[in-house]
Amino acid sequence: MGVRLDRHVRTLGWASLVANIAIVVTGGAVRLTGSGLGCPTWPRCTEESFRAHGDLGLHGAIEFGNRLLTFVIAAIAVATFIAAWQTGRRRLRVLALVLALGIPAQAVLGGITVLTDLNSWLVALHLLLSMAMIGVAVLFLHRIDDDVSTWSRGKVQTLAWLTFTAAWAVLYLGTVVTGAGPHAGDIRTERNGLDPVQVSQLHADGVFLLVGLTVGLLLSAGTARRAVVVLLAVELGQGTVGFVQYFTDLPELLVGFHLLGAALTSAAVTWALVAVVLRPAPSYDPDERELADQRA
Repeated sequence: MGVRLDRHVRTLGWASLVANIAIVVTGGAVRLTGSGLGCPTWPRCTEESFRAHGDLGLHGAIEFGNRLLTFVIAAIAVATFIAAWQTGRRRLRVLALVLALGIPAQAVLGGITVLTDLNSWLVALHLLLSMAMIGVAVLFLHRIDDDVSTWSRGKVQTLAWLTFTAAWAVLYLGTVVTGAGPHAGDIRTERNGLDPVQVSQLHADGVFLLVGLTVGLLLSAGTARRAVVVLLAVELGQGTVGFVQYFTDLPELLVGFHLLGAALTSAAVTWALVAVVLRPAPSYDPDERELADQRA
């Protein structure tokens, strides 16, 4: 792959990662401002129009703005897929295709959440899909530089997978806590009916487990230590914000930062996983990328 094309694909890969993190943050802004039903239907904003009009007020503008960001992400995803296709490398093509297909999946799932009046379980799934797309974007960036490494096995790799699984359990429990709490997206939206204190405690227990596994991984990560250090730093920062927001009655600004931290956690834990588990193939030669890709 030429240097210029390599740089172009990398730029688009980073754009995909940043855009998917941005949609998490803007989606959080929609929920935290109570604008989840600012556009009361889907795919139109109202029964008569695709755009928000003045009668919908600020909530309509916020929700409509979040919907418009989907088109920006779609444009980035299409450009990324075209660039990945030009490389002739199958792994990059597949990952770019997944990123592209995630956009309509998000749009449809987002529409269903609106049509079901922000059902908390569907809102959680909507957020988790964004988290998954962030992870795919990180893997895409990794494959630009290393498209022939294979998934290795061993005790350290098993620990990395356990850490990755624990991180996703924590992310999921975070969505359950949100569904039980006050920031559901609209004042009329029903909560999930669970006890906020109990699910918050379960979420905190999951965080302690995740930090413990990450410390263990750090002690055995070897050359992947840098990625694990970043993951641990993100976890500690995220945990601090989480505890402060809990004991200050969930102020919107802190909840927004916590959502950003969740997106960064997805990115960091994916980076740590691939750094530990993906090992370069023996006698790796960058000039043989195309041949290795065909064999894969």
